[in-house]
Amino acid sequence: MSYWDKRFRSEGKIWGARPSITLEITIDFFTKNNVRKVLIPGSGYGRNAEALAKAGFNVSGIEISETAHRMAVSSNEKSRLGIDYELGDALEMPYRDENFEGVYCLNTLHFFKQDERIRFIDDVHRILKRRGLTVFTVFSEKEPSFGKGEEIEPNTFESKKDRPTHYFSEKDLNEHFKNYEILVNTIIEEQENHGAGPHIHSLRLIVARKNDHLR
Repeated sequence: MSYWDKRFRSEGKIWGARPSITLEITIDFFTKNNVRKVLIPGSGYGRNAEALAKAGFNVSGIEISETAHRMAVSSNEKSRLGIDYELGDALEMPYRDENFEGVYCLNTLHFFKQDERIRFIDDVHRILKRRGLTVFTVFSEKEPSFGKGEEIEPNTFESKKDRPTHYFSEKDLNEHFKNYEILVNTIIEEQENHGAGPHIHSLRLIVARKNDHLR
């Protein structure tokens, strides 16, 4: 059983029912750029997918945890929001080329190792339509847990078994998205209350547009 499936089984709706504060920023960018069809890699139990669907977007999600996927599907059936949930690995996305106008990815990219991160971002580029938008949040180098555990790659630490975590600087994140037109790369703080109690994450939020001329 994967790390995430164990967590969802033991903790249920880990981050509660409310969507991330980054949804307000995401909805604003997507609306202004006429984005309607959106994919959420790492969609979890659906709290952010439901918020986007309620805002009028056509939403799909892919999630590796069977437990979280079941929770999302059950909630979707009750709410009748019409979200298309896929059980699968975000590193092996089954979608055709240029299928989505937008991708929203909350706190997922930093759990991949370097080669996986590059492959994932390239795959997002593949499934985005021309001039499509991405909104990603990742742990920054200012995150309180930075440096804890074994460093298995540069700025990537395993403080919990089977859960490597990469911490991004501004330069590092820009380099990861070098094949995109970067619109925003900034630090935001988001409060969460789970596990050890209330705490604040220091996240980097990047908004980037698919740049077909760089491929």
